[in-house]
Amino acid sequence: MTETAAPHRILLVDDDVELTDMLSAYLQREGFVVEVRHDGSAGLAALKDGQIVPELIILDVMLPGLDGFGVLRALRSQGSVPPVLMLTARGDDDDRIAGLDLGADDYLPKPFNPRELVARLRAILRRVTSVDSIGVEPLSVGNLILDPNRIEARLNGVAIALTAAEFRILERLARQVGRVVSRAELTEHALGRQLELYDRSIDTHVSNLRRKLGLGLRAESGVEIRGVRGVGYQLMPPIGA
Repeated sequence: MTETAAPHRILLVDDDVELTDMLSAYLQREGFVVEVRHDGSAGLAALKDGQIVPELIILDVMLPGLDGFGVLRALRSQGSVPPVLMLTARGDDDDRIAGLDLGADDYLPKPFNPRELVARLRAILRRVTSVDSIGVEPLSVGNLILDPNRIEARLNGVAIALTAAEFRILERLARQVGRVVSRAELTEHALGRQLELYDRSIDTHVSNLRRKLGLGLRAESGVEIRGVRGVGYQLMPPIGA
């Protein structure tokens, strides 16, 4: 007899009661278990005291009191947290970039089709629960070591906290070191979806990687993430390697 997989547990933080009621019903029909909080402070409190242990958080930017950025900032300061999908106002690039800069894994602009939300959730969860890295040997490029089994990056022996999306971007670049990897390929591998017109998510994630790992300058890390305008990115090995 085939064992049924346990439903994924989602925390939805949004102050629009009508929207959360609709999304909760829809997500439950799709096999998710949904917990709802209607303001940032309540969502953060539920996570801190263990009321909710979600596999993924859907977090609206515009919340009363503590907004989505404040919630995400507080969560990331505590260390490892579940993946976060942020809901942003359509066309508001500043919100999208700010959310990704704070460590959100992806974003979805409002209004959206619930089917698109489910597709994004499943793409994120596939990345997090993927078993294709089990037993894979760590990668080493200069003094940067990536362990796909633990989704862990170490620079000069020091562990660096990366989101799942950031790690998968860096891993794909490391596996094709020296080769230009297109933004479309990085989007499909790291975000589990196709590259959309005017989508700058990958660029923001790469910017975060450079900041966290010092990969903009060879002198700091021995390697460099180089952008190729209009194409993508490449991870350059240490000089002389």
